[in-house]
Amino acid sequence: MRNNEPANGLSAVQAAKEIREGHLSSVALVAACLRRIEETDEALKAWAYVDADAAMSRAEEMDRIRKAGRAVGPLHGVPVGLKDIIDTRSMPTERGTPIFAGRQPETDACIVQRLFEAGAVIIGKTKTTELAFVHPTDTRNPHNLNHSPGGSSSGSAAAVAAFQVPLAIGTQTNGSVIRPASYCGVYGFKPTRGIISRTGILQTSVTLDQVGCFGRTLEDVAMLADAIGSFDQADAASLPRPRPAMLEGAKTEAPVEPLIAWFDFPFNDRLSNDSVEAMEMVIETLGGKVERMGVAPQLSGLVDVQATIHQYEICQHLAEVFDHNWDQISATLQPIIESGRRISLAQYEDALEVMASAENFFAQFFIDYDAVLAPSATGVAPVYGAGTGDPIFSTIWTLAGLPTVTLPLLVGDSGLPIGVQLIGSSETDDRLMRTAAWVEKKLQATI
Repeated sequence: MRNNEPANGLSAVQAAKEIREGHLSSVALVAACLRRIEETDEALKAWAYVDADAAMSRAEEMDRIRKAGRAVGPLHGVPVGLKDIIDTRSMPTERGTPIFAGRQPETDACIVQRLFEAGAVIIGKTKTTELAFVHPTDTRNPHNLNHSPGGSSSGSAAAVAAFQVPLAIGTQTNGSVIRPASYCGVYGFKPTRGIISRTGILQTSVTLDQVGCFGRTLEDVAMLADAIGSFDQADAASLPRPRPAMLEGAKTEAPVEPLIAWFDFPFNDRLSNDSVEAMEMVIETLGGKVERMGVAPQLSGLVDVQATIHQYEICQHLAEVFDHNWDQISATLQPIIESGRRISLAQYEDALEVMASAENFFAQFFIDYDAVLAPSATGVAPVYGAGTGDPIFSTIWTLAGLPTVTLPLLVGDSGLPIGVQLIGSSETDDRLMRTAAWVEKKLQATI
């Protein structure tokens, strides 16, 4: 290991390079991560399941493969955490609820197969909120244990922020990657809907569920997204065509300074004072490259459209679970289920039509703009026990299936992180990564 740095402090891109070049073993890296988990997770509670023996065995195998001169993958020997709604046949997948306690899937999720192909070492399963929805888990925020990491990908964000693993995978149906990444001060990236397969992942909304990545650098999340993205004919949303090269985008310098939009949404009044000040500073720093614009009521109304689709579909997909286990459903989730059951088929179909119109609107909008700038959350992480935070600043982009990334560049008055979110055009995730790298460089030179 170079410079005697703790191996678990390396970024994923750095670690993968060190392993490929023989300067670091996967065994040393995985062992460092496992030590960090042992030292910190009693307080943090980021993990639902850790299989140390299997992780070390896999690391040894990856080292043998490299030493033998055989092919190595982009994540060769690098540890990854998986949100506990992603099926793994060698580990339980309990979905954040006692209803599925001890559940052992028979097959791996498609993205788990992709991770194996890329040479990754799966450390274990990170904690999620109940059925990846609103009821919090017991995970704490690494920056201050008195605060929440957000949800529903709570454990994934916290584990990366605490240097327990360099990479983790989560999911987003509303704001469940971008929000916890912002609260925990890490990079969160949700690619375009359809780039990453959802087969073998708990389905709460066939329309809205999307997979995302957590890391400690922009290149880390881009590399992970490249590795797990693939066409999957078993997933109706999967795109049957080549994917953007996201890591290449993150490494590429913008040929011209990008043009960025900022929307003055009516719900911007939910922002905390320090978030308002922080975002105004970002806009000022980026100078004339940010164009502020008002918002038509139809655009703001997409928040209700997302709620209609999400609630209707979760009630359809998990009807049997809810019917047979009502007494094990939290009091937080029960009223939302009851509300979802009152949504008619006609209301649902109308919402899908509006969603399609939104997709068309943004396809035209991004002809003139490289990205939209937005807050990642309403403010810093809420106090533990006060919920998982407001997802409002992710809702519209998730509904439209657009790629989004949060950059951990700001700090609130309390010293907790505040993320800066950028949203790009569908299937131009590489362009979004390039724009994000430009914004990051510009802000880091000033902040």
